[in-house]
Amino acid sequence: MKIIQLHTSEAVLIKKAIEKNREAQHALYEMHAPKMLSVCRYYIKDIQHAESAMLSGFLKVFTKLDTFKSDGVFEGWIRKIMVRESISFLRSQKKVEFSIDDVTISEHHSNNINIEMDVAQIQQLIDKLPDGYRIVFVMYAIEGYKHKEIAKELKISESTSKSQLFKARKVLQQKVIDLNKTSYGTN
Repeated sequence: MKIIQLHTSEAVLIKKAIEKNREAQHALYEMHAPKMLSVCRYYIKDIQHAESAMLSGFLKVFTKLDTFKSDGVFEGWIRKIMVRESISFLRSQKKVEFSIDDVTISEHHSNNINIEMDVAQIQQLIDKLPDGYRIVFVMYAIEGYKHKEIAKELKISESTSKSQLFKARKVLQQKVIDLNKTSYGTN
């Protein structure tokens, strides 16, 4: 029986996992799965489908592990795979639509909304967004992608990405305002 040290560095685990060491692969999976499931869950509403996308993502991680360049952050590399896998899953389920209405987009965004919400409530609001809005919102606001990167990844124009983000923010702001009104009994 092989035993992996409790404090084995990630770099050592990666090296062993590249050599097809199952214990090292399992240790890397255990180390990153909770965070990666939440990444998939941002994009995919159903937890079972999110888990399925995450597992497919980890299969890609372990089959392409030898392409990881150690000069980058391993978690970031995995995260990109999970984002792509989640988007692929959504595309396979149905055509993700991005509305192309003309919208004047302001670069200045004010946020005068003051409400305390927990993560589950925020996730529920994000889940209610149309797919196109939700994907762009998550990629931009949560994952930190730039509009150019989003456009390339989703095969849309940068202006469509900006428009989807603008619309997502507007919808979310309205939902928070509505929630704020009902939580204070004014509605």
